Amino acid sequence: MPNPVVHFEINAKNGVKTQQFYKRLFQWNIDANNTMNYGMVAKGGKGGIAGGINELPSGKPFVTFYARVKSINAVLKKAKKLGAKVVMPRTVIPNMVTFAMFKDPEGNVIGIIE
Repeated sequence: MPNPVVHFEINAKNGVKTQQFYKRLFQWNIDANNTMNYGMVAKGGKGGIAGGINELPSGKPFVTFYARVKSINAVLKKAKKLGAKVVMPRTVIPNMVTFAMFKDPEGNVIGIIE
């Protein structure tokens, strides 16, 4: 499949509480020992994908997924032509990830990773 889903994310008002909820519910291995307190969820076996649980500074909580693409800018351009709105332009977090986010025409927030 081109552009496979490679990461999911749960964005919550209370990151620590939400991390604990999913850790207890699904026995997920969650590591939030980083400067952003971002809960990295381990892949966990065949067929699984890695994810994260993030605390939002403001706004409404949401769940999203990230697809791997060859060119973030090309995909954002195409998404806009199809009626999407860019939520976060191409962003580089050094030594970690290059990503962007858009809202599809129904308002779902989708991430893309280069």
